[in-house]
Amino acid sequence: MKIRDSGMPGEETWKTFFDAPRILRKLDFESTTGDVVDFGCGYGTFSIAAAQLTTGTVYALDIDPQMVDATTAKAAELGLTNVKAIARDFGAEGTGLAHSSVAYAMLFNILHAENPVGLLHEAFRVLQPGGVLGIIHWIEGATPRGPPPDIRPRPEQCSAWARQVGFVLARAVVQLPPYHYGLAVRKPGAGG
Repeated sequence: MKIRDSGMPGEETWKTFFDAPRILRKLDFESTTGDVVDFGCGYGTFSIAAAQLTTGTVYALDIDPQMVDATTAKAAELGLTNVKAIARDFGAEGTGLAHSSVAYAMLFNILHAENPVGLLHEAFRVLQPGGVLGIIHWIEGATPRGPPPDIRPRPEQCSAWARQVGFVLARAVVQLPPYHYGLAVRKPGAGG
């Protein structure tokens, strides 16, 4: 299942939108030994940053083989051996990861998908009890990129979907200038 309006801008443009390590810290990603999953890794922007902060494996999933290749090449160039980039239609097939197997999950710029609650269910399934899910999306208004305004979820919508699935809020909505907001939610259980 291709995500609605999922075309990517060039990598040079994409990089200007994010300070990935700072954003991960703001969304409760702490140095961990646990595994991580990035739903829709794109160029590997967040997968690579996460891999530099963990000794666990970062599963970088994307439906586009070119994005998987780009992420794999970037990890190799940096000498990162803990990135496993996988071409997978996780929207239709799930992640393929075991139940309760990851400490942190990322749903970044993807909840405008036709079935956002399904993606949240899959993140909940693979997270360990106490595990954290980081969510990022485009703000309302004019941005140089992003899905059409009528399918951009607002922060309160993302929060409501997450609660519907069983997550609890771990961090209030944070602004991630210039064009994004984020929130962190936690799977109830150990450590949470």
